[in-house]
Amino acid sequence: MPAMEEKRITVAYGDGIGPEIMSATLEILDAAGAQIATDVIEIGEQVYRSGNSAGIAEESWQTLLQNGVFLKAPITTPQGGGYKSLNVTIRKTLGLYANIRPCRSYAPFVRTKHPEMDLVVIRENEEDLYGGIEHRQTDEVYQCLKLISRPGCERIARYCFEFARQAGRKKVTCFTKDNIMKMTDGLFRQVFSEVGRDYPDIEQEHWIIDIGAAKLADTPEAFDVILVPNLYGDIVSDIAAQIGGSVGLAGSANIGESFAMFEAIHGSAPDIAGKGIANPSGLLLGAIQMLVHIGQGKVAEKIHNGWLKTIEDGIHTGELYQEGLSKKRVGTKEFANAVKERLGESPSHFAPVQYGDSTTLDLRYERSSSYTPPQQRLVGVDVFLAEDNRDAESLAERLNNASNSLPLSLEMITNRGTKVWPHGRPETFCTDHWRCRFSASKDELEPSVIWKLLELLHQHDLRTIKTENLYYFGDERGFSLGQGQK
Repeated sequence: MPAMEEKRITVAYGDGIGPEIMSATLEILDAAGAQIATDVIEIGEQVYRSGNSAGIAEESWQTLLQNGVFLKAPITTPQGGGYKSLNVTIRKTLGLYANIRPCRSYAPFVRTKHPEMDLVVIRENEEDLYGGIEHRQTDEVYQCLKLISRPGCERIARYCFEFARQAGRKKVTCFTKDNIMKMTDGLFRQVFSEVGRDYPDIEQEHWIIDIGAAKLADTPEAFDVILVPNLYGDIVSDIAAQIGGSVGLAGSANIGESFAMFEAIHGSAPDIAGKGIANPSGLLLGAIQMLVHIGQGKVAEKIHNGWLKTIEDGIHTGELYQEGLSKKRVGTKEFANAVKERLGESPSHFAPVQYGDSTTLDLRYERSSSYTPPQQRLVGVDVFLAEDNRDAESLAERLNNASNSLPLSLEMITNRGTKVWPHGRPETFCTDHWRCRFSASKDELEPSVIWKLLELLHQHDLRTIKTENLYYFGDERGFSLGQGQK
């Protein structure tokens, strides 16, 4: 058998329990014969505290770009404004669009109410509310933008179905909230269905996220692969990991076209840092995914099977230990030593893991050459105002007076999305944040009309926060109706 080529990877020991579980993980990889060389970078809390609000130095970026593979322990983002999540920054900057989180139960050795659970959550990793685009728009109202793109949906849906086929999984379930967010979540579901037509061998279904999450918590064995937008994926993967026994047992792969990052799904747990009691399993299972990704599947098998044997033998860290179920309570180093002692052994209750020569999927997005963008037609504008007077009727009168010389008409006023003019209800609670929809009198609106409208509103002492142009894309309306609008 030819010798494996050594792969250089980037490693970050992180914060809190990070250094302890990373040391334990690397010891196990070394004992198993993983052919890796490590470049260590410093990220996280100390970098933040040094005055770098990004949490990562430029030279560390260069190391990441050079190596293309990153094994990362949990980090701490300081509380308070001005600090962006480094986890999100790395995923988005390096194009790590697919987050793969296997979640299974380890019954009867780890206590769980769901002994048959064995599923994978595939989470879109770059879009949705994790764009982190937030604004305080008025004294009372804050905004967070939810961004969903067709290319983003197509990439993650294609990855999900290819993953399911490669892994021998039989069903893919999509979770969205498209009954409410008909355009953003609606697009995610639509693309799921479009891409799914290329995979008739895989069963496909869709659940609304709220009842889907309830079903997951109650009957996880009903699911195989779950495809979800970013925020929902963060939530449901933690639910799945926890009901399987512990969030500490879940690893995560973040896969892009040129880079990959591997980590535990849990945080830095500063309350138990330095006590030597943290469970390294989540990071170790993430490292196993890394070994498969770099073509060292045989080493990954060796470690995974040794880890399963350790769990079977009842060698458990404190959060898993159960009287009458576990055999020995151990700390971080003792657990790592137990896994090393079992390298080369196979579990007897669980089916031995086999990775062989398989590697992580590497898919590249290409828009169909036959795609023709639809013609855009500007038909109106939503103008958002800050106005403390809560009387929608008087606001409408001021808006009509300001705009009556222009080829557009005030169609609707909403407050927090609910129509309050015309024919509003006095029971509707209003804040100081108003959306005022103007529609073109003709089929299409010249942009200069909107500029003139804003000037006239300013002259009438109406304070504009922002605008959103209203377009048709071909025959399809590119904007939602107001709640209560007909």
